[in-house]
Amino acid sequence: MTLIPFRRLRTFPIWLIIFGGYAVLASFAWQRAPQTLTHSTAPPLQAAPYQAISVIDGDTVKLDGITYRLVGFNTPEKGDLARCDDERNRADAATKRLKALIATGDARLSRIACACKPGQEGTKLCNYGRLCGALSVGGRDVAQIMINEGLAEPYVCSASSCPQRRSWCG
Repeated sequence: MTLIPFRRLRTFPIWLIIFGGYAVLASFAWQRAPQTLTHSTAPPLQAAPYQAISVIDGDTVKLDGITYRLVGFNTPEKGDLARCDDERNRADAATKRLKALIATGDARLSRIACACKPGQEGTKLCNYGRLCGALSVGGRDVAQIMINEGLAEPYVCSASSCPQRRSWCG
C-alpha cells in the first residue's frame, strides 16, 4: 500500500473545494443558458399559485421576470407606440381581454423559438430582447381566441423573419 505524503494530504481539501466550486458554477451556467425549443416539444411553463403571468400588452406577457412575445397573432400598439387614438383604444381592449383570459387560472405558456437570426434570440437585436411563447388558456390557443374576437390579426413569422405589420389606423 502506498502512503500519501502528509504535505499532499494537507492540500487535498483545497483542491476539492476549488473543483467543487467550478462544478457548481458550471451547473448554474448550464441551467441559465438560453434554450431553443419548438412549439411541439416545449414543456408548458405554468405559473405557480404565487407566481402569476402578468400582461404587458395584448400580445406580450411576463413570467418569472422573463418577457415573452406571444406568437401567431399581433395586437395594436398601446401608449406612445400607437399611431392614432383608434389603435390606442383597440390596444387597451386587447390588453384587457388577455388579462381576463389569464385570470381564469388555467394559463399555460410554452416557450418556442423566435424568428431571429442565429445567436440573436433573447437579445435587443431580436424581438426587443423578448423570448417567444405560445399561450393557452383552458386548453384553447389564445392567439385563435384573440383573432376570432377581432382583437388581433394573424401574424405568422418564418424561421428568421416576420411580415410587415398592418396599420390599425383607418
